Amino acid sequence: MEVKIDNKMFYRNLARIALPIALQSLMLALVAAADALMLGRVAQQQMTAVSLATQIQFVQNMFIFSATSAGAILGAQYWGKGDKATLENIFNLMLWFCGIVSILFFAACELCPEILMSIFAGDKELIEIGSGYLRIAGWSYLITGISQCYLGIMKVSEHVKTGAIISSTAVISNIILNGIFIFGLFGVSRMEARGAALATTISRIIELFLCIFLSSGEKYVKPALSRFLKVPPLLIKDFIRQCLPLMGGSLCWGVGFTSYTAIMGHMGVDAAAANSVAAVVRDLVCCMCNGIGTAAGIIVGNELGAGKLEIGKKYGIKLKNISYVIGFVSTAIVLAVTPVVVRGVILTDTAREYLIGMMIIMSVYMIGRAVNTVTINGVLNGGGDTLFDMYSLIVCMWMIAIPLAFAGAFVFHWSPLAVYACTCLDEVGKIPWVMYRFRKYKWVKDLTR
Repeated sequence: MEVKIDNKMFYRNLARIALPIALQSLMLALVAAADALMLGRVAQQQMTAVSLATQIQFVQNMFIFSATSAGAILGAQYWGKGDKATLENIFNLMLWFCGIVSILFFAACELCPEILMSIFAGDKELIEIGSGYLRIAGWSYLITGISQCYLGIMKVSEHVKTGAIISSTAVISNIILNGIFIFGLFGVSRMEARGAALATTISRIIELFLCIFLSSGEKYVKPALSRFLKVPPLLIKDFIRQCLPLMGGSLCWGVGFTSYTAIMGHMGVDAAAANSVAAVVRDLVCCMCNGIGTAAGIIVGNELGAGKLEIGKKYGIKLKNISYVIGFVSTAIVLAVTPVVVRGVILTDTAREYLIGMMIIMSVYMIGRAVNTVTINGVLNGGGDTLFDMYSLIVCMWMIAIPLAFAGAFVFHWSPLAVYACTCLDEVGKIPWVMYRFRKYKWVKDLTR
């Protein structure tokens, strides 16, 4: 007997989860946008240096993402099963991992920021500005891991709106503080790039305080401190089984993306500046597909964890189809905002020409980005099929896109636009492979014990 799904309930549930997460993603992207726009009004070098410096946190976020995503995959299924005690243990595991990662990245930013910056830039001025940023922003990296664990648990335990409110409050605080510290408003000393770092650190402190304070309510899932070191071995095994492939995929993607940034950063200040602005636009436009991708993992995971495998499968198919719509809408948005973006920041004529070309190339890239985010990071991961993401990234990004971009930049000396096009190949090129994997339905399984 064929199982039918209630479309009205499905779309209501999707909107209930996806919209707050998309808002949360938008708020986070707005921080980078505010940094770029505000520092872009100061000097091109200030904007470019901070954009390159934030790649360090981008790499840190890949580790944190793997732990919080593993927790979300298991947590969504156990929440669907109604097992709150296990969800508390999962929270403990997330805090273990993210806490260690945050300490390591904090130490690196404080002890050797110049070495970190030299990975992404060859210009001495950019390295100097970026190092000053990292010494202050490193304190925010110490805090980020803990707050992301709280926000991740809120998403799977039906408190997604609370998480969105916390993130939005932190982001609004960040933008306001950016204006004060970067430009030296209200009698504060003008700090430029270092002001952006200080604003980020203070906003992260606010975010963590709100996470802990609001999670103290009775209905919220909290870390079980009484058994913080007594997590069941089988649960640790399940967590690692999900976390390691996610970490591999996250690092492949994250280090790959930072490699793209490093390659563009060594093609001259104009190319690096244009790429920095294009990256901000990309992150803003990707917010909706990020929200739907996260919601897809939660919705599918809830049904699979409750033993409703056929319903979970049908939800996955519907979400995969929606991803194409999001992709084409994203393409239209990128093309529509290109004239506004080009006029919105101070760039040289050469950098402006590069930016126009990058935006056109990015508009095609957005189709692949939306489809892969929802299908891989949402549906496949929701059913525990986490290895495929790593495989696809190794082949499409590390064996095709990165070697082409590297050779184009340093061997064949192609134009920055040709190299940028190489960095966008992986997402579009792997769509057929993703669809083949999806139709094998290996992701349709219950992970709970």
